[in-house]
Amino acid sequence: MSVGLLALLDDVAGLVKIAATSLDDIAGQATKAGLKTAGALIDDAAVTPRYLHGFAAARELPIVGAIAWGSIKNKLVILLPAALLLSTFLPGAITPLLMIGGAYLCYEGAEKVFHALAPADAEKHEATLEPVSISASKLEDQKIAGAIQTDFILSAEIMTIALSAIDAPDIVTRAAILAVVGVGITLVVYGSVALIVKADDFGLWLASDGRTSGGRAFGRTLVTFMPLFMQILTVVGTAAMIWVGGGILSHGLVSFGITGPEHVVEAASEWAAHAVPAIGDFAGWSMMALVDGIGGLIFGALLIPVVGYGIAPAWKAIKRLLPKKDKGSS
Repeated sequence: MSVGLLALLDDVAGLVKIAATSLDDIAGQATKAGLKTAGALIDDAAVTPRYLHGFAAARELPIVGAIAWGSIKNKLVILLPAALLLSTFLPGAITPLLMIGGAYLCYEGAEKVFHALAPADAEKHEATLEPVSISASKLEDQKIAGAIQTDFILSAEIMTIALSAIDAPDIVTRAAILAVVGVGITLVVYGSVALIVKADDFGLWLASDGRTSGGRAFGRTLVTFMPLFMQILTVVGTAAMIWVGGGILSHGLVSFGITGPEHVVEAASEWAAHAVPAIGDFAGWSMMALVDGIGGLIFGALLIPVVGYGIAPAWKAIKRLLPKKDKGSS
């Protein structure tokens, strides 16, 4: 009996070692995959704060929390199983789907640029789309929904990059690693966004209640600087949408045998890296983002009339054919 018990304990110890090794492998591969998504992660963090513009300070953290929860659901409920299933059974569909998402990012970014350069014409274009709600609660819901839609595209890119970096034979381990990456990246991105949007409130508190003159001075500087920083971040967020979308499209075209845009991007990036060798990597990345951004902006601008005169009217016609919800129902 004692021999059997010892054998059982030995088996349990062996299983624990295997589990520990598996967990260590999952953590290691999740870290490696997460690092490969760093570029998309920065883009995601830059895009989100612009959706908080115009809301009261008390609503900022609840909105960030709602967007973060939507991002978690995007990654774990939709994208994780979809990525695993597509990579296993239909890998050829991943690139076209990503390109559709990239086109959406280019369109949305170009629309923001259009609004900044020609606000009157942009308002006419927006009038052809879905009406904007006047109610504060509905406007908040619309902003959250728009942020979650944009997050879906960026999250799809993040999960695809992470999946390509995972070296695991079985689907369960790949799923566990992707889940760790998805949750970890969401916490990093939206934790950073929460810190950014509340920095001015912290500065205000520090300026009025700081215990040292240096702390109060820093608080005043923070209060003065944050509005400018938020404006800069809004511009960076719009630019990030465009260059990420343009990059997705140029990379995707290669799989269809159209290599010209990708070659232009690579040549420009290499030229910049060699032109400024002291910061070669940064210069190469910056040029790549610039060229991708120019291509994405042109493509997005071309999509504006397509959406305004084609897709939007067709969608409205389809909605008219759908059963209407009873206004008296909740």
